Amino acid sequence: MTEAIIVALITAASAVVCQLVIASNSRKTMQQAQYDSQKLIEYKIDKLSERVDKHNSVIARTYKLEQDYALIDEKIKVANHRIDDLERK
Repeated sequence: MTEAIIVALITAASAVVCQLVIASNSRKTMQQAQYDSQKLIEYKIDKLSERVDKHNSVIARTYKLEQDYALIDEKIKVANHRIDDLERK
């Protein structure tokens, strides 16, 4: 009877130790997967930020070109009016 109890206790202890080892390994694997995912997300965010910066640069340059075009267009209109005025005289 005592042998059965000792065997049962050893079996139970072995099962607990095995479960602790499995849980520890699972936790480490999960942490590594989370770390890898976090690094991938950070990398993608960095690349997206670079693309957004390039896009914003293009938008800023386009806005400047539109302003320059409007100014040149206005100067051409003024010049045409002056030419018309000179032709009338």
